[in-house]
Amino acid sequence: MRILTGTAGWADASLIRSGWYPPGTRTAAGRLRYYGSQFHLVEADAPYYALPSAATVTGWIDAVADGFTMDVKAYSLLTGHRTRVATLPADLRTRIRGPWLTASSAPAELVAELWRRFHQTFRPLREAGVLGLVLLQFPPNCRADPAGLASVRAALRQCGSLPAAVEFRHASWLEPEQREQTWKLLRDHGAAYVCSDMSQSHPAAVPPLLAVTANRAVIRLHGHSAAWSRGGKEERYRYEYSASELAAWAERSRRLGEAAEEVHVVVNTCCAGTAQRAAAVLRDQLDASEAGSGGLPKTEVGEGG
Repeated sequence: MRILTGTAGWADASLIRSGWYPPGTRTAAGRLRYYGSQFHLVEADAPYYALPSAATVTGWIDAVADGFTMDVKAYSLLTGHRTRVATLPADLRTRIRGPWLTASSAPAELVAELWRRFHQTFRPLREAGVLGLVLLQFPPNCRADPAGLASVRAALRQCGSLPAAVEFRHASWLEPEQREQTWKLLRDHGAAYVCSDMSQSHPAAVPPLLAVTANRAVIRLHGHSAAWSRGGKEERYRYEYSASELAAWAERSRRLGEAAEEVHVVVNTCCAGTAQRAAAVLRDQLDASEAGSGGLPKTEVGEGG
């Protein structure tokens, strides 16, 4: 059973100010090197906002040790999120009028070119043995209807040989009558399902259902902020998991590990090092505990609750 724990990102400003990094750790490479001494997994979330340069990706590879795994969050437009034109590669911006692109307004040839560049950008990461999974996080307006199914299928086809993990943000994908179709869609593309822990305070909230649809499984812990559906980014993700909550997620991680070859557990909370502290507690709980009981079905392994 191989369970990797880590956080979404390692260089946000509040983390740097928090004192989590040792004094004198001032460079991007130095921070990633220290982070890698604490965890074996990180989710690079910066590519969601803009594709990194080749030099940046090379720097990531040079900064991490053998055996380190980096999941990469796909660029926003590739999964249908509303995207600022200013975040496109410079040579592609001149083709677009207006400040924003949406899934319906983005030209198909532009999306295809962005996918081509995405593959090109992260090929070195994969060749170095560092790339884990490509996170395809679909927006809340992506529902389990014909349009949503077409969007997810298109992204999975474009992701191609890159190992994908899919996170839904609308509960329709996990309704009892839809659930098996969702699992089949992911299994057909060899994509991992992402179990999301989030506030359940709004009607479209995705329940924390555990499932295995590929050789790897993923859990993303977003916290239970009361501002999930109305606040800014920091307000939505501002949450500190208790030790008992993390112990419960350690047990669920072990349950997934009985049906998958590898489990990635990513803490995605704000701010000032709360994610890193929670991930460290979870890591220590997993290290100290014995494996859970067996006999779980291959696809659906139970409610996260």
